[in-house]
Amino acid sequence: MQFKGTENYVATDDLQMAVNAAITLARPLLIKGEPGTGKTMLAEQVSAALGKKLLCWHIKSTTKAQQGLYEYDAVSRLRDSQLGDEKVYDIANYIKKGMLWQAFEAEEQVVLLIDEIDKADIEFPNDLLVELDKMEFSVYETGERVVAKHRPIIIITSNNEKELPDAFLRRCFFHYIQFPDRDTMEQIVQVHYPDLKQQLVKQALELFFQVREINGLKKKPSTSELIDWLKLLMADELSAEALQSDDIKDALPPLYGALLKNEQDVHMLERLAFMSRRR
Repeated sequence: MQFKGTENYVATDDLQMAVNAAITLARPLLIKGEPGTGKTMLAEQVSAALGKKLLCWHIKSTTKAQQGLYEYDAVSRLRDSQLGDEKVYDIANYIKKGMLWQAFEAEEQVVLLIDEIDKADIEFPNDLLVELDKMEFSVYETGERVVAKHRPIIIITSNNEKELPDAFLRRCFFHYIQFPDRDTMEQIVQVHYPDLKQQLVKQALELFFQVREINGLKKKPSTSELIDWLKLLMADELSAEALQSDDIKDALPPLYGALLKNEQDVHMLERLAFMSRRR
């Protein structure tokens, strides 16, 4: 069982190695990288390539580790007891299974995505150490012990918003997705827009990488923003000539709102263009 990318996802050799190494070691794969480099999409493509069901647990700032195991709805049970509902006598009726429980009880191995784990508080990863290591947990309210039938392929993403605990990192296989070089980016564009004219792709990539190379940008445009920008260029039927410029400092790129996402970066490029015209 080897992951080699898919027709919809360009996976570098290093990334393929990381996925397959994590599967071989039966350890969670921790993926870091710039936002928009395809971390979340990786789990979807691993699922598709290996023919396995995908379960997604999207983490928020309020998410607790316990929610990945199960939640006990005591409020509903109290309400039903007041109404005289007989199901209150079985506490299992008020246990809601989390994504880890669902992955553990699946009849076949699944791919479990724990997305943006660094959004939660610092104790979140530590609270899952035993469950991710031993692949089991106990349900306090019922005394039930849940053991994974098949160890899931776990992919964990992080945007590096906060440091993760060493004890958690020790249990993972780590890979940082480097930003694609021009050749890899051309392959990614080809996957999304196979009929796009090569001259337009060349000029668009030239402008895109010029923007990324400007020092001081608060947020450099990512792969996903390049794809959005190309979609707009096609919708407006802009030609490659419309993108031709000796230097990005001469003018803002057309439809730059797809690439630049804050006013500081827009003002910076405007100032560079103004200073260039004065010279």
